Order: sequence, then structure tokens, then C-alpha cells
Amino acid sequence: MSKRDFYDILGINRDAADDEIKKAYRKLAMKYHPDRNPDSKEAEEKFKEVKEAYEILSDSQKRAAYDQYGHAGVDPQAGGFGGGGGAGFGGFGDAFADIFGDIFGGGGRSGGGRSNVYRGADLRYNMEISLEEAAKGCEKQIRIPAVETCDTCNGSGAKPGTQAQTCSTCGGHGQVRMQQGFFSIQQTCPTCHGTGKVIPEPCSACHGSGRVKKHKTLNVKIPAGIDEGDRIRLAGEGEPGVNGGPHGDLYVVAHIKPHAVFQREGQDLHCEMPISFSTAALGGEIEIPTLDGAAKLKIPPETQSAQVFRLRGKGIKAVRGTTYGDLMCHVVVETPVKLTERQKELLREFEAISQGDSAKHNPRAKSFMDKLREFFE
Repeated sequence: MSKRDFYDILGINRDAADDEIKKAYRKLAMKYHPDRNPDSKEAEEKFKEVKEAYEILSDSQKRAAYDQYGHAGVDPQAGGFGGGGGAGFGGFGDAFADIFGDIFGGGGRSGGGRSNVYRGADLRYNMEISLEEAAKGCEKQIRIPAVETCDTCNGSGAKPGTQAQTCSTCGGHGQVRMQQGFFSIQQTCPTCHGTGKVIPEPCSACHGSGRVKKHKTLNVKIPAGIDEGDRIRLAGEGEPGVNGGPHGDLYVVAHIKPHAVFQREGQDLHCEMPISFSTAALGGEIEIPTLDGAAKLKIPPETQSAQVFRLRGKGIKAVRGTTYGDLMCHVVVETPVKLTERQKELLREFEAISQGDSAKHNPRAKSFMDKLREFFE
């Protein structure tokens, strides 16, 4: 029976990159793995087919021969590979172990002496800052829990005066190879957990881990213009790596406290400013707050409630730029309360005069009443 095309077997294009080939192989190999499909002859045959296709296409020389001559170019009986190794399964153990070592926790070949080295985990710290601190920038100190090298054993994990010994199970490689029929799997050593060492007498301070929990204080520079949810990355301040791996990072996430006067929208600030009835009608000048102190705002005559005045450049600077946002002042005409009899008398007189030409003095009320009349008619 003729063989299927190797590219079709892996479900990839003929110009697929090496990482695409590896990804496709891992997916199919997991799907048809004998351990997941016990007593399935069909799955076993597909598994053999998939790994044969991967062995050919993952090798640049074999792939070139296959692309040029097809199956004949990689058939060991036809002299494929230029006299090199055959296309059978005998030479596949190492490639198979590398792929499944990644899946099941392995990180290298058992003969290479390489331990499982992992980067430390990233950490997150939620920091509350005021609107003024966010607008102008500042420097804050934070105290966070940390895992550091044990001072008692200098990170060895062994009791002072003793030392770790080579693991007898893996011979110090940190990996063991498990043979299962026609294929083998490289896994992390269950005895030393990939370190290649065992500690007969653990350190009493760190209990053999070589690390202890402490607290550390860090200085964090808050850039001007930082906004809600923005992150500051402190490289290398996360958890330490495993077996000498690099530290992770610490991400400080900014949370802006609610402000008594201002509300922030991006680079702009908004505030609500009450003005008197007389100021709204006759106009005048009021003093409004900004993040840099007080500022004067001219109120034109006949200003209506909820009208917005823009003060350019009185907002917040862009965190990655030099431009500033604006301050949007929303004026609210305040109805006077606790009036004296004289004030009430004057207002009644004012109302009587205004009613003489209501359409002129209250155009919005007239417009509304006209619309209301049209609605009912």
C-alpha cells in the first residue's frame, strides 16, 4: 500500500516553518498516543505514521530529499539520505523524547546532563495613589514578600558542614528515560525532581529548599500621567527561578483613589462648580480649583446651568508625551435657600416683571411649552 504524503499526515502546508511542524506533531502525537488509546490498533498505526512524518520533515536534509524525490528519497532501502541513517523508528527515540519531555515536564536529554531550569513566576502588586500623585509623578516605597537565598546554607539546601550528593536514580542528569515498547519517554527524575542532586541532611533553616521567605522594600518611580490600571514593570523582582533559572518580574498596577473635586477621563479633568443665580444672569468672575492652584474663570451673562467651560492645558500630562489635557468646568446654577422676607419680596417682584414678556426672558421655557402644546394637539 502506498504511503500518504507526510505533509498531509501532519496537516500542514509544504512551506511550513519548523515550529509549525513541531506544533502539529505534538498535537497529533498526543491524540494518538498509545497510553491514551489502549488496545487501539488504528491509533497505534496513526501514531507510527505521525512520528515517521515528523522525523523526516523536522530534519532539513531529509526534508529536502523528500521534497525533491518523494518517499523514494527517504527510503533507506533505496539509498536515501545520501547514505545516512534510515527512515525507520530506530533513530527516533531522541527526537520523540525531546518533544514529550516538553509535555510531561522534561527539559533535555538524559545524556546531556541538563537539569530542569525554569524562570521564576511574575508577581503583581496593587498600588493606590492619589490623583495628584498620578498627575505629577512621585516615588513610592512598597514592602512585598520575597523568596531569597538561604543565608544558613548559601542556597545549597544542605546542612552546614554537609553537601548534596549526586542522585543515584538519574546519575545527576535530572532526567530519566522510560522505555515503553518501541518508543521511549524522557521525564523529570522522580527522586531529585530534576536537580540531579539529593540532600541527605537538609538545612534546618530552609528545610532543604535553599530558599527562605522574607520581606523586601522596593522604591517605585511613578511616572507623571499614569492612569488607572497602568502597569510598571520591575524586571527581576519576581520570584526566583528553579535550578538557577532567571527571576520573574514584578508588575505594580496603579489604582487612582477617588478625588473630592475632580473626575478624570484620560488626560482631561472634569469638575462641577456651583454659581449663584445673579452671577449666571449678569455674568461675573469666579475662582475655580486646578491641580496647580486656583484659576480665574469669566462667566458671561445669561449662562445656563450645566454649561461647560474649557480651561486648556489644565488637565493631566500624557504619560508618554509632553501634551496636557484640559480642565472641563461644568457650572451649576444654585437655587438660593433660606431666603429672608426681603429676598422673597424682591424675587416676587422680579417674577412679576419677567412674566410681562416671558417669551423674551425665558426662551427655553417658551420653546418647551410650544412643543408640549403641539404634542397634545
